[in-house]
Amino acid sequence: MERSKDFEKKEDVYVEKLVKLNRVSKVVKGGKRFSFSALVVVGDGNGKVGYGFGKANDVTDAIKKASSRARASMITVPLKNSTIPHDVIGKFKSASVILKPAVPGTGVIAGGAVRLVCDAAGIKDIISKSLGSRNGINTVKATFDGLENLFDAAKVAKNRGKSLKEMWG
Repeated sequence: MERSKDFEKKEDVYVEKLVKLNRVSKVVKGGKRFSFSALVVVGDGNGKVGYGFGKANDVTDAIKKASSRARASMITVPLKNSTIPHDVIGKFKSASVILKPAVPGTGVIAGGAVRLVCDAAGIKDIISKSLGSRNGINTVKATFDGLENLFDAAKVAKNRGKSLKEMWG
């Protein structure tokens, strides 16, 4: 009995980016015990992106945990062509991230953690500025706060009783 092509396992289309890998030591009676923490951003390059934080005694286990948590916490980012629809400021604790849409051809003008999130989400043109904390974890969370607060044009048009063409021109 042959298996039909419908039941074949589909390839994983997600892009994984390791933002931060940290070695943590704990002093115990016999010396130091090392463990690892990993921050991973996962996206499909088409508007879906998530982040995860994992801790384990081994590097590969920490990355696997972070990756699986990132896949479980994915959000959908509304995109307008290859950029975001409007300016937004994301905040988490003392980290702030300003995200601005850019014209096609600008590229991703962002540093470190924000660049990795934008690449994973499939945002091709964006201008950003990180303010406050330089901590990678807080910067990623601030970026996600900003992306979660973006308005989807279709939903806004529906709420106002207008067509998408009237809204966007």
